[in-house]
Amino acid sequence: MEAAAESKSLPENAYLPLKENEEYMPMVPAEQAPPEATGRAIGWGLFLCIIFTVASAYSGLKVGQVMEAAIPIAILAIGLARLYARRSTVLENVIITSVGGAAGSVVAGAIFTLPALYSLNLNPHPVQTIFICLSGGCLGVLFLIPLRRYFVREMHGQLPYPEATAITEVIVTGEKGGSQAKLLLQATGIAAVYEFTVGTFLIWRENLNFQFIAFMKKLADKTKIVVGFDATPFILGLGYVMGLRSSMILVAGGIVANFALVPLIFMIGQHVPGAVYPGDIPIGEMSAAQILRNYVRYVGVGAIATAGIFGIIKSLRVIYGSFSIAARAFKSDHHLHNDRTDRDISIMTILMGVILGALGVAIFFGTLRPSAVVLALGLLLTLLFSFFFTSVAANAIATTARNPVSGMTMLTIIISSVVLLQFGLSGTTGMFFVMAIAGMVCTALSVSGQTITDLKTGYWLGSTPAAQEKVKFYGVIAAALAVGLTIVMLAKVYQFGEMAPGDTRPVLEAPQASIMKALVQGFMNRQPIAYILFLAGALITIAMEMLGVPALIFALGMYLPLNLNTPALVGGFLSHLVQKRSEREGGARGRTIRERGVIIASGLMAGGALGGVLGASLRLFKWYKPTFEVERLRTFFYDNQTASELVSLVLFVGLCVYLWVDSTRKSAYVEE
Repeated sequence: MEAAAESKSLPENAYLPLKENEEYMPMVPAEQAPPEATGRAIGWGLFLCIIFTVASAYSGLKVGQVMEAAIPIAILAIGLARLYARRSTVLENVIITSVGGAAGSVVAGAIFTLPALYSLNLNPHPVQTIFICLSGGCLGVLFLIPLRRYFVREMHGQLPYPEATAITEVIVTGEKGGSQAKLLLQATGIAAVYEFTVGTFLIWRENLNFQFIAFMKKLADKTKIVVGFDATPFILGLGYVMGLRSSMILVAGGIVANFALVPLIFMIGQHVPGAVYPGDIPIGEMSAAQILRNYVRYVGVGAIATAGIFGIIKSLRVIYGSFSIAARAFKSDHHLHNDRTDRDISIMTILMGVILGALGVAIFFGTLRPSAVVLALGLLLTLLFSFFFTSVAANAIATTARNPVSGMTMLTIIISSVVLLQFGLSGTTGMFFVMAIAGMVCTALSVSGQTITDLKTGYWLGSTPAAQEKVKFYGVIAAALAVGLTIVMLAKVYQFGEMAPGDTRPVLEAPQASIMKALVQGFMNRQPIAYILFLAGALITIAMEMLGVPALIFALGMYLPLNLNTPALVGGFLSHLVQKRSEREGGARGRTIRERGVIIASGLMAGGALGGVLGASLRLFKWYKPTFEVERLRTFFYDNQTASELVSLVLFVGLCVYLWVDSTRKSAYVEE
């Protein structure tokens, strides 16, 4: 009985750095081999992947937000496990989540780029849209595999992996049942109702700027200093799992961007009468958000790209080690006797996959009839960016659960345009060519970020990495087919971006794709490049590295909206307080406090994602409107900024109190 109980719990060192000569033993030991990549697991994973892909594609094009698929699918996997006489194993649940989780990542890559081809009137063939997603997704998985040991095993306990932690806790808690499962379901239910209510009924404001306070309003008008706060349970739980240090570094980047660079640019630029490139209106007429978007965001992109270079340099040793191990195995003509839980697909499979992928991309580019030099450069840029950004995505997801997809896609468009323009590529062919590169790279880095989450979850629980890597390709194929056909269908019914003269079709905003469209048009029209902004970001990252600060977290803080960073800091402080309380209690009581805190935070993330999915799915129906026939409630709360933001703040504080009280309550010690 003792062994069985232990098999349903994560080891104490699951989230802690390992001591010298200490090894991590997963929940399912390497010596055991329970059912894993079974037909039922793959089948349910594919079904959920297609459903979430279609819903996520519409949601992302409508409001710019892609549904989070992996966490809700993990919850559904636990329920599906009880439908069979032989209950699904924990590793089968991991496979369902791995396959289904491809939905959100492939969709993110697709909707950031492909709609731009339609709004540019380039009208790609359905096969082209599917191929762009499929090739990018497969390259993302292939290029990540050599990095697995570094990010998953070598960096054990040094990276927080917020999303992987939430998924793992959901699966583990589902296995345990009892009071742990009740606690998770309770937190998930509270967060789901909260997020569904605020996102669907618009009763109170989710995003706070505190400008109902006279001083804050004056500060925003005079200096462009605007405080943002997204009072959602998902980000609160995210910050808790990240911890205090990571959340503080994240917010520090946001402070530099929003409270230093934005006011500085405004103070100097307000005296310049005309527009300053890359802005298109005078700086004196810009809001804080416009200054951030037109200038500071490029600084963030430069910082993220440079942090990615440092990340690749740091991981070179382990990458080399992975290839060395694979080479020795190949020379001896058999697999080395490594543990089941540390076994990747073979190096020859990876190399063959990359070669086949490169041939497919080359043939695709060849159909656009470029010169041989342009074709070769396009292929080289696609492969280099896909590999380079794989490390960036893995590091970003492992630290903040936020993938800088749009920033890296913008950088891809900028560099690709600059290079290919030198070789005569321009016009509509040039736009299609560059956007195809961006689509593949965007999908690759998005999928690689989700894949590292899956592999970390599997590492904690005891999955076979090779099995996860193989089934990930099934998810990518299903998601690529589903999102490609969905975008083709929507393009016949809707316009993307903005309404064209004489076109009466309704508009889907596709905000990210609209930015990419404007960017590629500008470059193909040979507009200047704001190199100084990228250089400023690069120098900031170098300074962070010199100070020993995790540069990518800081860079992400500069790039992401401040309102998404600040609630994470609250979660980080709560995590710190709960950790201190557990240390004072010590022993079994202290461990119970830590476990309950992580479970509740994971439930807040899971429920927030689930509530967002439910709310976004309503947008698939024509009868749904954002006010949802609750105009009376909307008028009373939502349109009154003071009342609305105060209600939101009180409810968010209530979530914080709930997390603290239920993590540390005395009665929990007896239950556990």
